Amino acid sequence: MKNFITTLQNIWKIEELKMRILNTLGFVLIYRLGSYVVLPGVNSDALSAANSSANEGIVGLINIFAGGAFSRASIFGLGIMPYISASIVVQLLGMALPYFRKLQMSGESGRKKINQITRFLTVGITLLQAPGYIATQITNKPGVVIDDSMFWYMQSVLILVTGTMFVMWLGERITDKGIGNGISIIIMIGIIARLPFAFVAEFGSRLGGEGGGLIMLLVELVLLLFIIMGTIMLVQGTRKIPVQFAKKIVGNKQTGGVRQYIPLKVNAAGVMPIIFAQAIMFIPLTIAGFSDSEAIAGFIRTFSDHFGLWYNCVFALLIIIFTYFYTAITVNPNQMAEDMKRNGGFVPGVVPGKKTADFIDLIMSRITLPGSLFLALIAVLPAFAVQLNITQEFAQFYGGTSLLILVGVVLDTLQQIESHLLMRHYDGLMKTGRIKGRSSMSMTTTSA
Repeated sequence: MKNFITTLQNIWKIEELKMRILNTLGFVLIYRLGSYVVLPGVNSDALSAANSSANEGIVGLINIFAGGAFSRASIFGLGIMPYISASIVVQLLGMALPYFRKLQMSGESGRKKINQITRFLTVGITLLQAPGYIATQITNKPGVVIDDSMFWYMQSVLILVTGTMFVMWLGERITDKGIGNGISIIIMIGIIARLPFAFVAEFGSRLGGEGGGLIMLLVELVLLLFIIMGTIMLVQGTRKIPVQFAKKIVGNKQTGGVRQYIPLKVNAAGVMPIIFAQAIMFIPLTIAGFSDSEAIAGFIRTFSDHFGLWYNCVFALLIIIFTYFYTAITVNPNQMAEDMKRNGGFVPGVVPGKKTADFIDLIMSRITLPGSLFLALIAVLPAFAVQLNITQEFAQFYGGTSLLILVGVVLDTLQQIESHLLMRHYDGLMKTGRIKGRSSMSMTTTSA
């Protein structure tokens, strides 16, 4: 406890770090207040009654990322999801089109151009999503819209587009003026906002109908702690490949000759395979909804149960497939081998060039298998939690997208705070070693 208080005092002594934390809290407060501002002309009480049942599928996923603003028809109703979709599209284009690939390799100027393209694409995606959101989540529910006129419709579309762009601006301001990655922080805050309500629901359930009392609640919290520890291991797990750099004599000085490591992440794909798999699982249900066939109706009943056996088996298989797919397009062994060769580096015992690329690709294939299996296990853990009579709201935090995002963002933010402390010659956040964030891909230099 004493070390914790000392760390807080050290953080407060660093003026820049203190201002960044306060700025982050201020921007987050603005976002949370805006998520409760309902679109003009919408009856919030009628909408709340119509949305009494929990959203599922891709709708539930968007609602998680929007911090509940999606189900409330808030001015931030579409949240940050259009920006995430635009970022994914631009990233995939970078793998397919030479123009975008060139921009990605053009340094700061290329990054600015990509950010500009992403913003314009975000506006386009939001303009496409806003009418569908209004039609499926607002106007189709009786008594929700007070005056269903064309002016109200156009006004709501404009407000939703503006709200998404404002949320994106808040995320960028957090990244520039605050601490951590702004977009990730906004998503994390939306997820955390649901945690107190889920815990209260579980507490009431254990003291009420489900039984078990405080002892069972304590067991659940201990189980959750172990799951979080396992998720941290998945996020931080790396396989280090040694890289030796040749010695060079420049004038009277010797350079190079040191050994570095390429940290290949066990879960290089992050949370994206789960998001892709959830979207794919939702598509057949949407198509099947247009049919009146009895067999298709049975299919819908089976795969609409997100805690059922067949849904989770197919869901886990898709996650494994998408993990390999996303790892293949984000990790480029040929580029890594070429960069090493250009800088005079080589993997001991492996010929530089194509042999090195094949070696890195082989290592990635081997570590991706356990990583994908563990990721699939974490994704389906909420279904196991429900079987233990844990409420669905609280079970969502036992795995899946929510837990992975929470763990990853918290680790990244703590890593940035620790960097500020170490630069000012203070102790880090942990006495046993430095915190490693999920996005840390820099080489670790050691003595030869």
